[in-house]
Amino acid sequence: MQGATLRHQQPAPGRNKPVPRGASRMVAKEPMSARVSKADFGFFKKLFWPVLLLVLGAATYQGAVYLMPYADRPITKIAVQGDLSYISQQAVQQRIAPYVAASFFTIDLASMRTELETMPWIAHAEVRRVWPDQVVIRLEEQLPVARWGDEALLNNQGQAFAPRELANYEHLPQLFGPQRAQQKVMEQYQVLSQMLRPMGFSIARLELRERGSWFLTTGAGSAGPGIQLMLGRGNLVDKMRRFLAIYDKTLKDQITNIASIDLRYANGLAVTWRDPAAQAAAQPAVAKN
Repeated sequence: MQGATLRHQQPAPGRNKPVPRGASRMVAKEPMSARVSKADFGFFKKLFWPVLLLVLGAATYQGAVYLMPYADRPITKIAVQGDLSYISQQAVQQRIAPYVAASFFTIDLASMRTELETMPWIAHAEVRRVWPDQVVIRLEEQLPVARWGDEALLNNQGQAFAPRELANYEHLPQLFGPQRAQQKVMEQYQVLSQMLRPMGFSIARLELRERGSWFLTTGAGSAGPGIQLMLGRGNLVDKMRRFLAIYDKTLKDQITNIASIDLRYANGLAVTWRDPAAQAAAQPAVAKN
């Protein structure tokens, strides 16, 4: 009987491995550098620029404080510019004398300007510094166009101002009206003056009464002695055109005998004569355009 031969058999690959139960997956290990938390510098970056600006601002301020005594010099010159006809430079210098004692940076330019513009003849003042120790003043004077009542003058913008020497301006036309209507009266004066000038007339007096009626008196001149025009409440330009048309056709040769003309009619005018005897030989008292 042949002896039995025993063979050691190698187990089949994977046959004796435990069977995994349930789902499984392989997870790679993280490197150590990834597992260590990094420092967050975002907060410090946001804080850096404000701190830097604050430091620079403080340094600038300290530098300015240190240099101020060397840069802030006393005012040594006041230059007054502008075409001055009604006010002298000496009067201007006297008015601003209290401000000149200040230094270049401490002088109060706003107050100086306000002080200058309280002077009756100054319409506008501009004041500025000029390095290192000067102040330049540029002045614009009032332009008197007419008298406003008996106590003031009007400039070309219809603004009233009251210089002391009013007696020197009696040759200017005299305008009257409510205080609130200064600009309106000036505008009407300018319009009517342009219409009358080509015919040789000027305006000596223009009045707006409280109820809104306008009265105009022409000045004596090449067109004859002054006459009064009663214009009424509205349509002043149309009424003046009517007067000029009728004057050129009918009244020109008799203007020296006319005392007043009433233009408050819808389509005509009424004439009042200086010499009643002239009326008989003149044109009818009421003329139509």
